[in-house]
Amino acid sequence: MKNIYLLGATGSIGMQVLDILKLYKSFNLKSISVGHNIKRAREIIREFEPEFVSVIKKEDCVTLQQEFPKICFGYGEEGLIEAATHSDEDGYLVNAVVGMVGLKPTIAAINKGRTILLANKETLVVGGEIITKLARENNVDIIPIDSEHSAIFQALQGNDYKEISRLIITASGGSFRDKSRSDLENVTLDDALKHPNWEMGAKITIDSSTMVNKGLEVIEAHFLFDVPYERIETILHYESIIHSLVEFNDYSTLAQMSYPDMRIPIQYALTYPKRIDFAYGKPLKLEEIKTLSFKKIDYDRFPLLKLAYEVGKLRGVMPTVYNASNEEAVNLFIKGKINYLDIEKIIFEAVNNANNIINPTIDDIIKVASNVREDIRKKYR
Repeated sequence: MKNIYLLGATGSIGMQVLDILKLYKSFNLKSISVGHNIKRAREIIREFEPEFVSVIKKEDCVTLQQEFPKICFGYGEEGLIEAATHSDEDGYLVNAVVGMVGLKPTIAAINKGRTILLANKETLVVGGEIITKLARENNVDIIPIDSEHSAIFQALQGNDYKEISRLIITASGGSFRDKSRSDLENVTLDDALKHPNWEMGAKITIDSSTMVNKGLEVIEAHFLFDVPYERIETILHYESIIHSLVEFNDYSTLAQMSYPDMRIPIQYALTYPKRIDFAYGKPLKLEEIKTLSFKKIDYDRFPLLKLAYEVGKLRGVMPTVYNASNEEAVNLFIKGKINYLDIEKIIFEAVNNANNIINPTIDDIIKVASNVREDIRKKYR
């Protein structure tokens, strides 16, 4: 029986984690954190009966505690950390929250000795050096859930990381992959949320269209697999069948392939090192797909992806500035306060105006992120 501690239970990834958990009796959902969707939270509580539940707002905590008196509740950052570290039993932290809020709970769970199943890119993007060092010191495994990193992780099973020549991360291109720069001037939020291959949350779908999502994945891959940025490449792959590739020093290249369904990498992370039957989707039929297409990425078309490589190489707090400015810019776009191309403008301004701290503490990272967000809010309020 595996104990599961799930952060972000009501989000896109969280709900798909629950799809897997409900099929198998080998998992025990011990704690969850939820966002603003309290209706869905109630449904999860009734079905899975976790011991501890964390919410964002204190008033939601009070209301749910009255409805479910046998369950313990918390709220805010402290509640999130409690959800990650609840009970003294061993287990797996599934971090499926969006944004930097996933950083401190991950650190707390690592210190507790829990295996980390990571869907929260920002944890490694902003705190990669700290997180990987802490994981080594505590002998904690970090298993990726993102389809691209799961593909690399799977291809590396039985192989020596020192024999890696290149990591090749595939990208669908997002909602606007076939549009020119001039076409982007008048796109709307609804346009941005129409991803051609995947069903995801609003922020990650927008990040996919700007290629920030791919940039975050490059930085994350650097820390997950200890590969320098010069040997991490990205390529457009419209069908989203090959989720990433690993080229070795003999030029053999391994790819992981499947129809696009996030429950496949989620299930693999939950059951690793074993594989079990997949109850969703269908087997891959190449005769139906017929063609797999690839295209070199144009950095002039997707400048934010190029910028991700640059801030990654700069290290320190620069990835934090990149990530925090993107989070704030995307939020402004969702609220209708800026145009789509303003997202790029805001991120470049933040990065160009930032002062780097090469070996930041967690407090430094949080402070820098907060300052970046506040500066953007003041300008665009």
